[in-house]
Amino acid sequence: MKTLADTFFRLEAKGVRLKIISLCMLLIISCAPVKKPPSVEYAPTEARKGVASWYGPDFHGRPTASGEIYNMYDYTCAHREYPFGTKLKVVNLQNGKNVTCTVNDRGPFVSGRDLDLSYASAKKIDLIGPGTAEVLMEPVGRDMNYVKYVRYTPISGALTIQVGAFKEIDNALRLKQALSFKYQNVYINKSNIKGEVFYRVRVGKFTNYDEAFNLAKSMGQEGYKVIITNFVGGKDEI
Repeated sequence: MKTLADTFFRLEAKGVRLKIISLCMLLIISCAPVKKPPSVEYAPTEARKGVASWYGPDFHGRPTASGEIYNMYDYTCAHREYPFGTKLKVVNLQNGKNVTCTVNDRGPFVSGRDLDLSYASAKKIDLIGPGTAEVLMEPVGRDMNYVKYVRYTPISGALTIQVGAFKEIDNALRLKQALSFKYQNVYINKSNIKGEVFYRVRVGKFTNYDEAFNLAKSMGQEGYKVIITNFVGGKDEI
């Protein structure tokens, strides 16, 4: 016959087992990996996403759209819109690596791409191997030395804006392509100066100085080297 003492002992033993089981459950729960809340991607207000590629030896030593000579070992880049001298922080969204580079050229000219990095810039964010990657571009300042002032030659009659003059037609064609992202009526005028042929890249035809000056000033603020001069031709002479 079960005594009251036996019943109490069993209940006490059972209570101990329940406490042990509860303690074990707490230990298991506390050791389980904690699920982190979904990460929220932070993007600065002025940042843009895009696809970046890079350009190197084929353009090394050639003039950029800003007039600078391209050096593939400098931290520079090409973009269709940002003013020359813009400092861009570029983050490779595939690995989180970043680089700050200066816009000194126009491009890319390949559809579906938004930024062309110099070899050095691309190497710093591991873009050389893959060739392209999705990036975040954030303007973080500007080198105001890129701003240019309007110059002019002796002028009369119809006017035009000259942006560059080259001995090599390929350089003129590339600048024309860069300008055509934003400006209309871009053409190449061929001239012979002291026995040397120059290909002059020009924009527009203007009947008054103020109209020409306003556009030239805007282009100078963007970073182009501009000269207001007499209009000749108006179509490609190549």
